[in-house]
Amino acid sequence: GSARVPEGDPHYQLARAMGARIAGLGYTVMTGGGPGIMEAANRGAREAGGNSIGCNIKLPQEQQPNPYVDRFITFRYFFVRKVMLVKYSVAFVVLPGGFGTLDELFESLTLVQTGKIAAFPVVLMGTEYWKPLCDFMRHTVAAQGMVAPADLDLLTVLANVAAIRIENERLAVVELQKQVISRELEQAGVEHLEDVLILQCRRQLDDFRRRLARLLQALVQRLHAFVITG
Repeated sequence: GSARVPEGDPHYQLARAMGARIAGLGYTVMTGGGPGIMEAANRGAREAGGNSIGCNIKLPQEQQPNPYVDRFITFRYFFVRKVMLVKYSVAFVVLPGGFGTLDELFESLTLVQTGKIAAFPVVLMGTEYWKPLCDFMRHTVAAQGMVAPADLDLLTVLANVAAIRIENERLAVVELQKQVISRELEQAGVEHLEDVLILQCRRQLDDFRRRLARLLQALVQRLHAFVITG
């Protein structure tokens, strides 16, 4: 959600209640780590005794982490930050926001739609705010065949936290993902998940190089045998 929402705004209070509700279900609340709605969600999670994490971003105006995160990570690039927000999530809850919020919303929908990630719930909180966008997607985007009507079912729009329903079996997935994060950090000996992602890419590249070298070696041997027998 937006970083520009003040504490007295109803959307701030909605995000605060949402963070508390999700923490009460046993989930970790992970936001962009900044002020506004992000702060509200982290605040609600902290007040409910849950885990509160922020994935902060370096910006020209220097966005500072809000005071309600138990742990925060600062990223240089938006794409790396979004990878981490998606990779370690089991559901996406989107509150009113601007370009950044819409970017994260539609990227998440695209990843689910194309099967790049599991079909996680994508929940829009605040029916009045999102109604014009939902109407546009239904009456223009879907009506003109730009997406299938069934794709709109990827979105769930809720008015308040009382409507939140998340399957309890997801808790096991959350715990497993937390263990994966801790193990990667310990093995890599680094403090930033951005560095872990870079190390993973390097390992994959090294593995590809080894497999390519074995393939080339086998090809050379076959060519050599062909020359001798030919």
